[in-house]
Amino acid sequence: MTGPRGELPILPVGTQVVTTSDLRGEAGGVRVPRGALGTILKSSADLQHGYWVRLVDGAEVSMRRDQLRSLARVQDEGLAPQLGGSALFDRVILRVVVGSRAYGLEHEGSDTDRRGVFLPPAELHWSLFGVPEQIDDEPAQETYWELQKFVMMALRANPNVLECLWSPKVEHTTALGRELLAMRSCFLSQLVFQTYSGYVASQFHKLEADLRQHGAPKWKHAMHLVRLLAAGVQVLATGEVPVDVGPLRERLLAVRDGAMPWDELEAWRHELHQQFTAAAATTSLPVRPDYERADAFLRRARRLALQDTLP
Repeated sequence: MTGPRGELPILPVGTQVVTTSDLRGEAGGVRVPRGALGTILKSSADLQHGYWVRLVDGAEVSMRRDQLRSLARVQDEGLAPQLGGSALFDRVILRVVVGSRAYGLEHEGSDTDRRGVFLPPAELHWSLFGVPEQIDDEPAQETYWELQKFVMMALRANPNVLECLWSPKVEHTTALGRELLAMRSCFLSQLVFQTYSGYVASQFHKLEADLRQHGAPKWKHAMHLVRLLAAGVQVLATGEVPVDVGPLRERLLAVRDGAMPWDELEAWRHELHQQFTAAAATTSLPVRPDYERADAFLRRARRLALQDTLP
């Protein structure tokens, strides 16, 4: 998720982060030093609210977005002298457009969000510096996952990753990237039901809390949750991941704009949950994804990474 153009992108739950400034306690002493490592437990849908972060020592603190940087970004900068600056961005094997422009929900001024996959040079895995799990070009709103990280998230039915594989807006692929797209169905399984429905249910509980406390939920977030639920139904029914929202566009925009009453939104959500449960009972998707095919692909990609040219 990203903020308005020119602002720092919003960091999702699970992102490993590094603190960029000292966090001081009430007495003025340094409570958390600059450079501390942590993981985001609770994100924010905007830049006015704090992030809840668990530090490596187990302490949990609230910090602002401008006090945090993604560990992957910091690692990439540390690698820059070894890799020639932006060298890892030159190792991208797949780049697609995601977000509102892929969903068909864009408006004038919408950002163009890009995601994809990079294959690091084989020798980097053996180096002192290691391989970052993701690299980010924050001003350009671009994020790329290291191939193994991407494959693992796809096998776990991560919606953001699956949408990359089915995005209708593919901007760049290498031969290996095209092979990854061609085998995308091997990542689909009945895990989609647990992953999608579990996430939507937990997030709607938070929206209900916002409604009670503030009188209104975060409507854009609510729109994307309903969109995700509707997509999940189609994944189980068809074995394809719909990205463009198609005929649901106007109804989803009504949610985003706060034009749909909460009771109507709740009724729609419950209807979709029922459809999702019914689709789970009849889906032809396998119980588990094709781990063996994914593993074989990753091993071969690692061997190809020994080449001087990007496969």
